[in-house]
Amino acid sequence: MQTIHSIAELRAALNAERKAGKRIGFVPTMGNLHTGHIQLIHQSNATADITVASIFVNPLQFGENEDLDAYPRTMASDQDKLAAADCDYLFAPNIEEMYPNGQVIQTQVEVPGISDIHCGTTRPGHFRGVATVVCKLFGMVQPDVAIFGEKDFQQLMVIRRMTEDLFLPVEVQGSPIARAENGLALSSRNGYLSAEELAIAPTLNSTIRETVKQITAGRRDYAQLQEEAQDALEAAGFQRDYYSICRRHDLQPPTSTDSELVLLAAAYLGKARLIDNMIIDI
Repeated sequence: MQTIHSIAELRAALNAERKAGKRIGFVPTMGNLHTGHIQLIHQSNATADITVASIFVNPLQFGENEDLDAYPRTMASDQDKLAAADCDYLFAPNIEEMYPNGQVIQTQVEVPGISDIHCGTTRPGHFRGVATVVCKLFGMVQPDVAIFGEKDFQQLMVIRRMTEDLFLPVEVQGSPIARAENGLALSSRNGYLSAEELAIAPTLNSTIRETVKQITAGRRDYAQLQEEAQDALEAAGFQRDYYSICRRHDLQPPTSTDSELVLLAAAYLGKARLIDNMIIDI
């Protein structure tokens, strides 16, 4: 695997691959890689000839009092994991390479409608930062296909909408949530959890599964179901963020006739903010 730090070197390497007729897959990350990230690399390898991963902790998607400075940076071990997964290139730019004119006057990309709800409510500006950095990375890598985890379901929707609206020639694929045996969705932020909190954390997923079970059994009092679940999570030791049963296509509240739903949830446990989701077909 070749590690590249500059856009010019990246473009030169990938232009040569393109001229050789290679299909390029791309997996953008913020590093501190776990099994879920490596699953994305394997999916890219299966659908493309060349896989490019990126590691960049993007300051634009962190709000005030969030964990930008504390976010774990584990470049050496990340490189080992990517090489073992047969990743071909790692693009690891610094902040000056990504934002040469600074962040204040950086052109920003915003996807209205689905960026200011759910995660966007408690993390204002987060999805603007995500859309901006992904759009920039798409321009740098120019991939044929890009792979994103479905754990960040709203983020995946934002990226798909942005790609469609801007007519970017990139196929955006989702990859199923990677989970521990106890159901906990794998996340870089799970490293913030204490041993006691790690024992509690799977309750988020089990609560979601219980809600989905009740919906598939016929309950349609969605607001009440959401409140019951929030109460159960608080009783287990979580602090509320959101717990939302939504229409899948626009993440808005469902009507009684909607049949394609998704349950999105986020909650705080100690220092960690955990997210999870589950598709519901009625």
